Amino acid sequence: MVRVARLGDASRSQIARDFGISEPTLYQWLRQADIEDGVRDGTSEADAAEMRELRRRNRVLEQEVEILRRATAYFAKGLAPK
Repeated sequence: MVRVARLGDASRSQIARDFGISEPTLYQWLRQADIEDGVRDGTSEADAAEMRELRRRNRVLEQEVEILRRATAYFAKGLAPK
């Protein structure tokens, strides 16, 4: 659809109707295609996927640190001078 819209043979509203999608959806796809092609500044799908993965990994690491912090506090109780 993006390729058809870029050809410019028909209006974008006509293309959207022909393919059964809304005009805003077509505009969004065209915008994202421009980003992916480097024509427009923005976040590519690959960059967005990498950010999601890094955020997920960060959450896991923060949970692991919290578990280790609690375990350290628990075991340190037994080592405290009496």
